[in-house]
Amino acid sequence: MDLVSLSSTLLLIAFIAYLVATFLFGGAVKGSSSENTTSKSFDRWGKLAITVTIIGFISNLGYFFTRWIAAGHAPVSNLFEFTTAFGMMVVGAFILIYFIYRVPSLGLFALPIAVLIIAYASMFPRDITPLIPALKSYWLTVHVITAALGESILAISAVAGLIWLLKNIDLTKKSKQSFWIEAVMYLVVLVLGFVISTTSFTIADYKAEYSYVNKEGNAAEMEYNMPAIFGMNKSEAITENAMEPLVEMPPLVNAKKLTIVTWSVIFGTILYVILRLILRKPIAAVLQPFAKKANSQYMDEIGYRSVLIGFPVFTLGALIFAMIWAHEAWSRFWGWDPKEVWALITWLFYAVFLHLRLTKGWHGEKSAWLALIGFIIIMFNLIAVNLIIAGLHSYA
Repeated sequence: MDLVSLSSTLLLIAFIAYLVATFLFGGAVKGSSSENTTSKSFDRWGKLAITVTIIGFISNLGYFFTRWIAAGHAPVSNLFEFTTAFGMMVVGAFILIYFIYRVPSLGLFALPIAVLIIAYASMFPRDITPLIPALKSYWLTVHVITAALGESILAISAVAGLIWLLKNIDLTKKSKQSFWIEAVMYLVVLVLGFVISTTSFTIADYKAEYSYVNKEGNAAEMEYNMPAIFGMNKSEAITENAMEPLVEMPPLVNAKKLTIVTWSVIFGTILYVILRLILRKPIAAVLQPFAKKANSQYMDEIGYRSVLIGFPVFTLGALIFAMIWAHEAWSRFWGWDPKEVWALITWLFYAVFLHLRLTKGWHGEKSAWLALIGFIIIMFNLIAVNLIIAGLHSYA
């Protein structure tokens, strides 16, 4: 078995281990009267769950380093590599916090998010390709890995915030809180919609080529793997009987990837409606019993401490290291590239989070909502900015 195959196998083992550990953490939550007390059932299921999680994480690390050796550079150079690394770091951050607080409900909600992130990553091309000249720098490793690590720690604050909200919001009554927490559930289902739509069109082997004019004014070609809802600038179908795009987009927008996002929304919305019809109640209400035994004070503290640790790491990786590399590569520290702008927006948001927490006393519900919104900003940067808006940082 070559290193690339070994790497893929190790990632699959990690993925399965995280799925199994999720159910084991569910057993730990169900086996206790509350997370303030422990029982034999709680202790048994909890130990087994964290053991399987660690096995999965070690396998995930094995994937990361074997792919690094096979590629000859840190595996963070495209969306598949970066997103799988991000999912791995979310699990790593969770394991660290678990050994501090011993809260199984955190694993019950954190691991499915990591599973979703890795599943999302698996929809992108996995081929190892040579680095383009601009990426041939040790700053690729330093900047991207540090930024991803910061985001993964911040993700744990969102998990803690979600648990706090599910525990404390009365979902039996219609309110702004119950509406927005269900909206978060809908966004999660949209990620599943991306996986399902991509898998469906891949199985159908859908392909259609179009010619277009890129932002430099040159003729180019692009292959779509989904029916073209949006077309590139001045696009014309090359493939016979290919669907004509419904809307033509300006050169700044990657119409192919916008089409992918749109199909994901369509499939995700259909899936959400089906789930609601089957469950006959909001998804948040289905998950709420698993958060009821959580300690609200612990969740609030975990959410705050995760931001307190993740924010400076993110600052270092996404801003300081990024600016140093930008100066080395493009002879300027800042250029208002879409990725740079959204990194700044993310940084400003968490700076405001800490300010409100420390000076205005925003604890509990307000802090939980801010943590959740922060993670939505991170995911918007990962999904929408990478897929739709063309820029110097756009992943292949």
